[in-house]
Amino acid sequence: MEKFYKLFYALLLVLIISGCDFKKEVLISGKTMGTTYQVKVVTPVWTDAAGLKEKIEKRLTEINQSMSTYIADSEINRFNAMKSLTEKFNVSDDFKNVVQVAEQIYKLSGGAWDGTIKPLVDRWGFGSGKLKKIPSEREIKTLLTGVGCEHLIISNAGYLKKKIPNLSLDFGSIAKGYGVDQLAVLVKESGYENYLVEIGGEVYTSGRNKSGRFWKVGINHPAKDALPSEVYQVVSLKNQALATSGDYRNYIEIEGKFYSHIIDPRTGFPVNNGVVSVSIRADSCMFADGLATALMVIGVDRGLELVNRLDRVEAMIILRRKSGQLVDYYSKGFMVDK
Repeated sequence: MEKFYKLFYALLLVLIISGCDFKKEVLISGKTMGTTYQVKVVTPVWTDAAGLKEKIEKRLTEINQSMSTYIADSEINRFNAMKSLTEKFNVSDDFKNVVQVAEQIYKLSGGAWDGTIKPLVDRWGFGSGKLKKIPSEREIKTLLTGVGCEHLIISNAGYLKKKIPNLSLDFGSIAKGYGVDQLAVLVKESGYENYLVEIGGEVYTSGRNKSGRFWKVGINHPAKDALPSEVYQVVSLKNQALATSGDYRNYIEIEGKFYSHIIDPRTGFPVNNGVVSVSIRADSCMFADGLATALMVIGVDRGLELVNRLDRVEAMIILRRKSGQLVDYYSKGFMVDK
């Protein structure tokens, strides 16, 4: 027996010296919001994160039921269908959380991001229906009369009201980020300190991976023919989110001309300013998600000026010159791994 214990402790010492800390990464993945999600949690080797996937799927279903424009009776569709200017539309906590951040990004960006952009999204073929003909300036001008966050009344009492009957919301550019934030809360409340949450490329990380290093997240190469696995830059994250918006995945081509799904809410037309990708690092993935889209519209100079005024928010903006050359621009504290 004495020899057994000596052998056991000798083996244990070898494992400790070799760096084995009895940890593993458990991967949970699935489909949501028209894309995929994955959650990695670091656990002791003798546990298996039992029950976590069911919690994740339940939470994602709740968020989709609130914010998806593809679910007929979703909360957002019921609000959009309402025409009354006097009715108070009582909202869930999820909806209220998103609409409040939507208002914040709208004001910060000077209207370059607007959650009431749905009529324009639909007309350009990125929502319901397909684009068969480029809209005229006159048609866009008419649609713009129904766009503007200033037409939305947001009450602290938990309800919304419309100032114009045709006002409609679209949270497509922040819903994934909100989903990431909410899953991060769920994972933390389930007892995990070290984890990574990702939905459709938007990410939040906490702590470290199983090797004891900060999580590394890749930013996709901003080219229309690039594979999702083709990495342009790598960023280390600790207790923060990273969200990227780009014009290279979702676009339409009419008569040989490409139109981005990123629409300027102020003009009603897709942006064409040379910015092909914006990545934002922030404490909230929802905020990073929306701000990345806003900077696609704002452009390099004003975008970096805005980000450099914000605490714990950093940006990388990729611009494509007319020659095709990609040029990176960084806020003061944005760091990439060399």
